[in-house]
Amino acid sequence: MKVDCLIVNVIIFNSYFRKFVKGNVAIKDGKFLYVGKQGRKTFRADEVIDGRGYYMIPGLIDIHLHIESTMVTPETFSHGLIKNGVTTVVSEPHEMANVFGLKGVTEMIKASQGCVADIFYGIPSSVPATRLETAGGSISKDDIDELLSEKDILCLGEIMNYVEVVSGEPGKTNDIINHIRRRYPELPIEGHVPKLRDVELQKMLYAGVDSDHTHQTVEGMEERIAAGMFIEIQEKSLSPEIINYLIDHQVTEHFCFVTDDVMPDSFTKHGHLNHIARKAMSMGMSPEQVIYACTYTPARRMKLFDRGSIAPGKCADFILMRDMSEFSIDVVYKDGKKVYSCGEIYDQTSYAAFPETFYRSVRLEPLSVKDFTLTQAKENGQHLCRIMMVKDGSTFTEERQEYVSIHNQELQWETSPYGLIATFERYGKNGNRGYGLIGGDIIKKGAVATTYSHDNHNLLVIGQNAQDMQIAANEIIRHQGGICVVHEGEVLKLVELPVGGILSEKPLETLAEEVESLRHSLEKLGYQHYNAIMSISTLSLPVSPALKITDFGLIDVNQGAVVPLVIN
Repeated sequence: MKVDCLIVNVIIFNSYFRKFVKGNVAIKDGKFLYVGKQGRKTFRADEVIDGRGYYMIPGLIDIHLHIESTMVTPETFSHGLIKNGVTTVVSEPHEMANVFGLKGVTEMIKASQGCVADIFYGIPSSVPATRLETAGGSISKDDIDELLSEKDILCLGEIMNYVEVVSGEPGKTNDIINHIRRRYPELPIEGHVPKLRDVELQKMLYAGVDSDHTHQTVEGMEERIAAGMFIEIQEKSLSPEIINYLIDHQVTEHFCFVTDDVMPDSFTKHGHLNHIARKAMSMGMSPEQVIYACTYTPARRMKLFDRGSIAPGKCADFILMRDMSEFSIDVVYKDGKKVYSCGEIYDQTSYAAFPETFYRSVRLEPLSVKDFTLTQAKENGQHLCRIMMVKDGSTFTEERQEYVSIHNQELQWETSPYGLIATFERYGKNGNRGYGLIGGDIIKKGAVATTYSHDNHNLLVIGQNAQDMQIAANEIIRHQGGICVVHEGEVLKLVELPVGGILSEKPLETLAEEVESLRHSLEKLGYQHYNAIMSISTLSLPVSPALKITDFGLIDVNQGAVVPLVIN
């Protein structure tokens, strides 16, 4: 029998028994034709590979991530994926959708065509995430219907506004969920369900939201699985308690591993989904269970029945590796063709360009020092204020209430123990701006400004003095987006993100070096966080507990309401 490729004497991962078996694999037309004992006598192959000493596992599948979190274009992202053994992903482009609406999604899909890795998409369900922020674009039911005509759409992306779903109040989020359940009942609905338990959790499931990727506890995860929710485990949930629970209980079919957000420097230094796999194994999970959670269960969740296992008729996406204990990627095949080999030159093609309008999305006039003055119609004296407190180890914040001086109707934040956080609507829609006080594990001097601020991506500025804040903000406006760190009037680091204010077209390795330098600059100014850049960018995310900020002002996330800075 004529085939394209025959791999002999290889140790193959069988997904259905979750174990390794020695055998031969025949590939024809980009798919697995045969897996078993038959070899050269049965198959005439154009290429025969001696797999002796190699383990053969399916290509890794990551079903919950955001390409924009790596700040690169889809093509650049695909290069990074393939080197790390990831052959299929499901990306939700709600960052670009918040900047450009439907056009942002369709252009991301367009930019993914021709990539080596298969990049599928989830429809952003929460653009904007709440009614308490101004975004550049929105996604409506009509947009959803248009997007579902695309072959690359696999799910409705994470439901961010869980407050609306739990309350049952009429609104855009519930309207979209009901529309999907009525017209597309088989489409998976992804969830963002932080800390919800008991009745509130089950209200989410009742609404049709049946997965969660947020930070897990053992108790919360067990309750979710018991209620029929699929769990997507990202790195911040990889605690010994979580891993031990997954090992000791019969829940293999109910979870997978995902990355969600991977910064460029982490991508090049540690890897991608393979990094999660390696870490889970180092914590005691067997290679078999790890591989299953990185291939088979994510494929099933997204109804990608043509991949996720090495079996006849499945896509011939696979990895060859010698060192299973280190989960080292030696060779990667996509659709039966070798696309990466460790030690060989890795060919990276050119980067796709976006429409011209994508490079002109920051519509703000330069700011002055006065734009960082907080005017309060209060009498002189000490007034009780809300403080947004940042804590290392989480992107959640807490609310603290402390007295701060007001003099001549100006809040004296620069002489207080706290910094200023401000956000400016940058799409030219309404000129909104919000102000707050911030403390905790943040910069202790200087300033940082960015348009990489989830999910609305307005201009976010944090600082300990108005002059540095002005300089940082204006650098970002001048360069049409990015992240800028300033101290004593000097720009310490600027990372330009000109595509929508959130993406760079530089090679991943180049951007990674810049981001690592940026991270060091933040640390020099006193930012103490395991992921300072993600911590900053989520301070404007009004669906992530507990006190956040948008251009509407300070947001009490649990109440889903704007609250005043100065408490009457």
